[in-house]
Amino acid sequence: MRILITGATGLIGSEIVKQCHANGIAVNYLTTSKSKLSKDQNYTGFYWNPSKNEIDTDCLNGVEAIIHLVGASISKRWTESYKKEILLSRTQTSQLLFNTLQNTSHQVKHLVSASAIGIYPSSFTNYYAEDHTEVSTSFLGQVVEQWEQAVDVFKALELKVAKVRIGLVLSAKGGALPEMAKPIKFGAGAAFGSGKQWQSWIHLTDLANLFLHVLENKLEGVYNGVAPNPKTNQQLTKAIAKQLNRPLFLPNIPKFAMKLILGEMYILLFESQRVSSKKIEDTGFNFKHYNLQRALEEEY
Repeated sequence: MRILITGATGLIGSEIVKQCHANGIAVNYLTTSKSKLSKDQNYTGFYWNPSKNEIDTDCLNGVEAIIHLVGASISKRWTESYKKEILLSRTQTSQLLFNTLQNTSHQVKHLVSASAIGIYPSSFTNYYAEDHTEVSTSFLGQVVEQWEQAVDVFKALELKVAKVRIGLVLSAKGGALPEMAKPIKFGAGAAFGSGKQWQSWIHLTDLANLFLHVLENKLEGVYNGVAPNPKTNQQLTKAIAKQLNRPLFLPNIPKFAMKLILGEMYILLFESQRVSSKKIEDTGFNFKHYNLQRALEEEY
């Protein structure tokens, strides 16, 4: 089997590539950097430039499915121009893929796209399943809604379409965890706000496995990419401190302080989404990391 991956060189993409190769799946990938093009038989790179509507259509050769991960990081300061980039990096790339499939002979039958739990409104009490229809009014909620709409149009090409709403990804290699661990390492760690906001997390290897599970079982629809045991920000902060063997003695960091430092992006630390993993588990998917402390042990 051969698949095409967008965002293959990112944190999640790199782990999915690793697991594809372990499972005998060959990978084509798209990159905007000509210096990152590999001609390896199992890992073949193709150039694209979504802002200029350019793509090497040979990327579809022999491909049965697409894993669509690409998107600008949400962990950079949200200036107005960067907010536009966050949105366009998801919708524009989806549109270019759609147009390419529509106008090129191919054997693609399945599209599995990344999405995010930021689509769910912030709540201390709700327990979100995939059939929840209310969308967060936050910037992230609006981005994810438009992102998912851009992915849904692939159904018009008679492809099976699946969306994985990703939570907080735990990996020492990148993403949120190293940033959360940094102040704790220096003895300056503390929970944010009340610390009661829910953080639905998933270990990186489980997330990569989950994408392959969706692919190999030809699943359609929306699936939450989160582990079975969401934690509060306070619990997560304590667990990281315990793993790093560092004390937590500072008071919780107030919302206004983080708003001054981070601007609008501060909501990433204060949004509360308790999200269910039941639907993906009901398809036979088994999490290796459902205990937070053990997941952290693997990283530190």
